Amino acid sequence: MRERGGATRADPRPGAARDAAVTAAPAPAEPVASAAPPATATQRVYEGIYRAMLEHRLAPGARLREEELAATFGVSRTVVRQALQRLAQDGLIELLHNRGARVPQPGLDDAAHVFEARRVVECEIARRLGGRLDAAQLATLRELATAEALADAAGDRGAAVRLSGEFHRALARMHGNPVFLRLLDGLLPTTSMLMAVYKRGGGAACVAHRHVDLIDALARGAPAAAAEMRRHLQELERSLTRPGPGGGALRDVFAPYREVPAPDGADG
Repeated sequence: MRERGGATRADPRPGAARDAAVTAAPAPAEPVASAAPPATATQRVYEGIYRAMLEHRLAPGARLREEELAATFGVSRTVVRQALQRLAQDGLIELLHNRGARVPQPGLDDAAHVFEARRVVECEIARRLGGRLDAAQLATLRELATAEALADAAGDRGAAVRLSGEFHRALARMHGNPVFLRLLDGLLPTTSMLMAVYKRGGGAACVAHRHVDLIDALARGAPAAAAEMRRHLQELERSLTRPGPGGGALRDVFAPYREVPAPDGADG
């Protein structure tokens, strides 16, 4: 798929293997690409910020200061500025005139729009995939749901949130429509921000056992799959009720994502 910001990349974030080969059904599978080129410094910063948003490590409304980000990732402020501009172009952060960048802080009114969009996209994905997934694809989904449940049980909230998003992205990849996948990539960070602020009782964005129910529905057929996806997303939306605290220094936020800085001139 085309990377937000213009480059081609793969999963998981950050890194070069995000969209590991998941056979599209019923659309033809995308060809398995050869080894992807190393991530540029700009892409590494982009991916670190994106993933921190998904995993609730960045609080909604948090300021993204160039100098602090440059020191955290071991890159120049020019590289940071390029990453922030790409994130803003993709609608993932806000650039404030003469005030730098910040993580969006969506309100509950935004939740209705976000979840309406997700229902349009993901219920159609589930309807199209219902009854058409093969054993290997169902096994892939079960592995993700199991890993998510284990992360949640271990108290690893960041991993649970990331795996929850990966479950939904895997379904979009299996569907085979790259436009759906791009739309979902834009909706997941906002969903994560909404969950970080308003989810009742905190916790992961999704509940792992609901993903298991969804897998069972996908195996039964199109009507059951679409209905279960709608029920799942409505349950998430109804869980948004109250604001919660957040914050922390950027150096601590991005500690899990820092890598050895690329040699000078490696960023393109």
